[in-house]
Amino acid sequence: MTAETTHLITPKRSGLRAGQLISRILMCVTGAVFLFPFVWMLATSLKPTNEVFASGTSFFASRLEWSNYTTAWTAIPFERILVNSIFVAFVGALLTVTVSVLSAYAFSRFEFRGRAALFGAFLATMVLPQEVLIIPLYLMMQKLGMVNSYPALILPFAFGAFGTFLIRQFLLSLPPDYEEAATLDGASRLRTLVSVIVPLLRAPIAVVFVFAFIEYWGSFLWPLIVVNDADMATMPIGLQMFSGERGTDWGPLMAAVTLVAIPSLLIVVLLQKQLQQGVSMGGFGGR
Repeated sequence: MTAETTHLITPKRSGLRAGQLISRILMCVTGAVFLFPFVWMLATSLKPTNEVFASGTSFFASRLEWSNYTTAWTAIPFERILVNSIFVAFVGALLTVTVSVLSAYAFSRFEFRGRAALFGAFLATMVLPQEVLIIPLYLMMQKLGMVNSYPALILPFAFGAFGTFLIRQFLLSLPPDYEEAATLDGASRLRTLVSVIVPLLRAPIAVVFVFAFIEYWGSFLWPLIVVNDADMATMPIGLQMFSGERGTDWGPLMAAVTLVAIPSLLIVVLLQKQLQQGVSMGGFGGR
């Protein structure tokens, strides 16, 4: 290698290293910006209520108020509300995944007249805000006698188009050889779907499950309208109970919020690998 070639390569490598350094710095800054609210939330949960705003954004208080967590657990029926939220979010996410897999398989593998138009209309529902659907959904739940019940909290939003779209795009990227081989072995459509296709959909299914779980877990408007009993309340409704005529009890509230954030964070951490694969491998590919 000549001196002239070395002279040309060295600036290029230096530029790449500088670019990598800048990229890492920007990633660290972005990560710090996103983590700051969580760190502030944790720090605030350990402050006396009268020092929450007195200390501004400072992480330090005069003492650590561990009793905030005890108060958060006892001030409201926290255990009952936690069970409600876990049940609604978990069952709702499972139902969403089931509906998404079945509808995505139908839209990607079955040939029928008007399939493209029907799928387009199905996707168009994604642009409708939840507020537009609240009144007709409530009237429907009322006529069915489901108000203030688990089905009312779970069913209305388990049939969204996002999961169907995501899994369909992944299915379109899969060759039909797997299904043809199963059919030759005498497997039915349902058997092929359960035994052959679903194991290949673990990554996009994880994405749909996590998104649905978080959506159910953090839903506020619909439970606020359809639930009229504290025994059926979910976490967003329970957190509202810390605010009353005398103001908001910020210390216990932040302690409760910290506890509420744990399940969602655990789900994301446990399924992190599948989430990355679902987004990168085929989640937005296909045709």
